[in-house]
Amino acid sequence: MLSVLGLLTGAGVGWLRATKRGGNTLDKAQYAAGFGIAGGLLGVIAGIILTYLLRS
Repeated sequence: MLSVLGLLTGAGVGWLRATKRGGNTLDKAQYAAGFGIAGGLLGVIAGIILTYLLRS
């Protein structure tokens, strides 16, 4: 669940950042994809850490 939340949040942040920089639609899509992947990866890592901490 955290990975999906990170993916969506990252994609939104990427889209907004490209919009601020004056990018066209393809720039926005590329930023959204890159930030979405990074956010999803952080969500997976956070989920693993939380699972490890809550099992102890």
